[in-house]
Amino acid sequence: MPVSMYTVSIPVFIQHLNGLSAVLDKAEAWAAARKVNEADLLNMRLSPDMFNLTRQVRAATDHAANAAGRLSGKELLKFANDETTIAQLKDRIAKTIDFLKSVKPGEVDGTEDKDISITFPNGNTRQFKGQGLLIGNSLPNFYFHVTTAYDIVRQCGVEVGKRDFMGTPPA
Repeated sequence: MPVSMYTVSIPVFIQHLNGLSAVLDKAEAWAAARKVNEADLLNMRLSPDMFNLTRQVRAATDHAANAAGRLSGKELLKFANDETTIAQLKDRIAKTIDFLKSVKPGEVDGTEDKDISITFPNGNTRQFKGQGLLIGNSLPNFYFHVTTAYDIVRQCGVEVGKRDFMGTPPA
């Protein structure tokens, strides 16, 4: 029996964004208890050439929302990308989850062969089929950025574990 495009995307995005939001809750409490400046925490990165925590969260939400929007044909979410606090990042995650919840299975299932063209900020355009976009691009990028956000928080000393990362599956 084939697995649906919806099943391997929307619930997965929601589950791990819920986990990311909970990880940010723990990071916020950790920073407050230790009097760590929240801006310093949000600017942490694993390596000098990698995105900081804020950009990792933005990228994770972008990959989830853009995949859902492109596959379903819905207008893509637009964010100002001006978040400077954990509360603002959690709001971004919540808006992304709300958007994902608005996507219905029938809008995503059957999009395996849908032609999708993406123009990147550098002006390059790339052509995808729906399944290739989801499985070969959107899901790997989403997991990369969620994992890296988790890793940044963890390497700062916040007590988070695999259960935090995994989040709660949607009902």
